[in-house]
Amino acid sequence: MHILIVKPSYSQEKYKKHTESFTKFKSIFLTNNNFYEMKNLLKFTFLMLTMTMFVACGSKGKDAKVSDTAGTVAKAEGKKYAVNAAVSKVMWTGTKPAGSHTGTIDVTAGEVSATNGMITGGSFTLDMNTINCTDLEGDKKAYLEGHLKGSDDKNKDDFFNVAAYPTAKFEITKVTKKEGDPTGNALVYGNLTMKGQTKQVGFTAMTDVKDGMVRVSTPDFKINRTDWGIKYNSASFIEGLKDKAISDDITLKISLVAK
Repeated sequence: MHILIVKPSYSQEKYKKHTESFTKFKSIFLTNNNFYEMKNLLKFTFLMLTMTMFVACGSKGKDAKVSDTAGTVAKAEGKKYAVNAAVSKVMWTGTKPAGSHTGTIDVTAGEVSATNGMITGGSFTLDMNTINCTDLEGDKKAYLEGHLKGSDDKNKDDFFNVAAYPTAKFEITKVTKKEGDPTGNALVYGNLTMKGQTKQVGFTAMTDVKDGMVRVSTPDFKINRTDWGIKYNSASFIEGLKDKAISDDITLKISLVAK
């Protein structure tokens, strides 16, 4: 599963909205030009800058719905489709105050069942030894990948400790239809087992069952790594980290093809 970091996003629509609001307040100030209006304008400017920074630095994607307990795995009904590992991946993004990193994790195997154009069940496995960082090269890339995998005995439990937990697995517990959302036509729930711990997660997905194939793709969604016991440099558990803190949120995006 590719897991980890997020990049800033500040849309033109939000920029236009903030600019129009600022122009309005500027007009009021120039018309009345008194101390009270000036104070209000300064307060608004400060607020606008604060909101801009928050939007720019925050993780993208919606929070996945996470349950502390595993759900009952769905009974697969209908035709079974084998996951094509060659073209299926999980993308991840991880963030910290100094920036972010992106990467992928390979899907190694899986199966999806569907009937009447609707997914009924299935699962897929991730090879955690394939954690790949896509935004770095050379020694920096090797160091980050090694740290995430826990290649060194001194830091093997900082993140995923792939020697002890070489795979992660997602098993579908429920799929429901979703309408009115351009990012997805289904809500997919399933048990995510990672580093020996299982939690049920739910996220939006776009599913397509036709021409002898099943395609599943998701918009960005976030999980909290500490829910699976991954607490390295988490400000939720360690005080005084400041710019050394790493966000608890990992942004994921799934692309799955089965036939």
